[in-house]
Amino acid sequence: MNHHPFLQTESSPNWDELTPDRIRTDLTIALESAERKLEEIRKLSSDETAFENTIKAIERSTMELNQAWGLVVHLDSVCNSPELREAHNDMLPAISAFQAKITLDPELWQAIKSCAQKAESENLDSVDRRLLEEIIKDFEESGANLSEDKRKRLEEISSDLAKVTQTFSEHVLDATNAWTITATEESELQGLPENAKAAARQAAIEKLGEEKGANSWVFTLHAPSMLPVLQYADNQELRKSVWTASDRLCVENPYQNEPLIREILKLRQERAEILGKSDFADIVLARRMAKTGTDANAFVDEILAKALPSSREENKELEAFKAEKTESPADLLEPWEVGYWCEKLKKESYDFDDEDLRPFFPIQSVLSGMFELAAKIFGLEIIERSTRCHDQIKGDGKEAVSVWHPDVRYYDLFDQDENKLLGSFYADWHPRASKRGGAWMNFLRTAEKEGETHLGLICGNLTAPTPDTPALLTHYEVQTVFHEFGHLLHHLCGEVKHPSLNGVNVAWDFVELPSQIMENWCWQRESLDLFARHHETGETIPEELFDKMIRARNFFEGNATIRQMAFSKLDLFLHREWSKSLNGGLEEALQKELGEFLPKRKSTPRTIALRFSHLFSSPIGYAAAYYSYKWAEVLDADAFTRFQSEGVMNRDTGRDFRNQILSKGNTLPPDQLYRNFMGREPKVDALLRRSGLA
Repeated sequence: MNHHPFLQTESSPNWDELTPDRIRTDLTIALESAERKLEEIRKLSSDETAFENTIKAIERSTMELNQAWGLVVHLDSVCNSPELREAHNDMLPAISAFQAKITLDPELWQAIKSCAQKAESENLDSVDRRLLEEIIKDFEESGANLSEDKRKRLEEISSDLAKVTQTFSEHVLDATNAWTITATEESELQGLPENAKAAARQAAIEKLGEEKGANSWVFTLHAPSMLPVLQYADNQELRKSVWTASDRLCVENPYQNEPLIREILKLRQERAEILGKSDFADIVLARRMAKTGTDANAFVDEILAKALPSSREENKELEAFKAEKTESPADLLEPWEVGYWCEKLKKESYDFDDEDLRPFFPIQSVLSGMFELAAKIFGLEIIERSTRCHDQIKGDGKEAVSVWHPDVRYYDLFDQDENKLLGSFYADWHPRASKRGGAWMNFLRTAEKEGETHLGLICGNLTAPTPDTPALLTHYEVQTVFHEFGHLLHHLCGEVKHPSLNGVNVAWDFVELPSQIMENWCWQRESLDLFARHHETGETIPEELFDKMIRARNFFEGNATIRQMAFSKLDLFLHREWSKSLNGGLEEALQKELGEFLPKRKSTPRTIALRFSHLFSSPIGYAAAYYSYKWAEVLDADAFTRFQSEGVMNRDTGRDFRNQILSKGNTLPPDQLYRNFMGREPKVDALLRRSGLA
């Protein structure tokens, strides 16, 4: 048995050994080891500093620590428990303080400057030079040139932000898990698809026990449970209850998040001012494609202006439709009516229902087809391995790989041409109480030397199987799978010799390009036929249904765009303006700022702020950069035009995307990487055409 399992880095982790009681010991050892490595760099005289013993040594100094802490953070996301949470939160201040201290260390900064001034640094190859430049920027932008008292305060801010954002994340998870609603009569469920009812029955059995659950249906605030209710349930009271609970998530104690948001914004603004910036956005965006908060805001305003007329027309049409069907005067809708009447309007306008597609998307078919697509386009082969969890074996048992939950699957990814293992990954697709919401990709190991391989993971909260049916996904969930797989390919196809420049370690308004471009193949007939197969007959989507799906693609797109851009506007407003005063109530300030962009409803919904994990569940995350999603849509729609002109399954085009984007990480500025693939700057036209907003 490995006595320090969190420090084992040679192969895939043994998850059975990664228990909460080992975290403090192993992470303390990793911290001490990292400190010793940094001390060796501090001891170098100016004559001794060189790229390998200074710049590369700084990168390597925290690799073991980062991998070990990455395992802890991952487990906190997928196997949350009181013991794990306690151990994680015990170590969080020390880890955060240590990480913040590195780029504020005057002796390390002196060693870097000394190394940078030498002739050797002028003759570095381009990738080594990029690492040197990025590390210099890391130190400069962290405040390495500031006085000692300011550097000390920045360290404290980093530590405080780590703690308060962790609490925010826990509040969202706990509040989501704390709420359920139970139906005991089938008449309460009219309109709901059979799949949603079966999932609610399964949830009732799990939460209430076999006997009581056999005659009940339990609904939660997890998306696969909540969204079908809001779209299909004829029972308005059920819809209202679910919507209201979601709307009020983290409003009240014990999960109240407004005080935490105030503290987070206050700390971020103080950091900006210490660093001589006007606001947090200008810190975050300096090395991203937007460069400044002003430019990011201008982009958001441009898209809002394009979408606003469409969204207003859509809302008028929806109000008129409901009035016609209910034989009542046209009026504003209640928020819990919008999804329901949208679904009915789409059904009538296009004879199309999202549920019509679900039988064609059993998750295993989606995955195997997606892997076949990766083979055809990118020259990759993906092979599933058998797994074990607490002695439970899945597959043939040969060389079974340890996983953290019985639902988790494990795959190896090879380059077809060279028959070379590039990396491996875990996939964990279905919700459970110990797992945070949403979908994400992450990495546990980044290859550095010849013979090493990458290790990544993809997680989601998708529709789960029931005892009678496989996991049948919505088309939106299929896009989610492809999206996260795109992030994963960015990591696993990385060919950069410095891990901190590899894979997804790129500017955050560029990182979504590889993920979002993958979603395009969820709309192409040629690629859909690889994976969209009826779970009972094996047939592909009928042409008539495919045509309806394409026609309905941009249904309510104005509202969808406004919703996304309002999130971006909220983000920039909080980090560029409200954080400077924190005056008045958070919700009141947001309603005033966003008023013209939020759809008018009979009852005013709250904004997403209190549960906006993208902004507030980590020290930086998507803070001041939520616009990145829409900016990456500009990039992905534009870049996909090359596939459309050269063939959506064209191996040469796919290989060029892999060579110019996926493999290059952060070895060049993102705008240069984009030009290398497209031969020109990005244009917004393709996105506006695709969205029907041109």
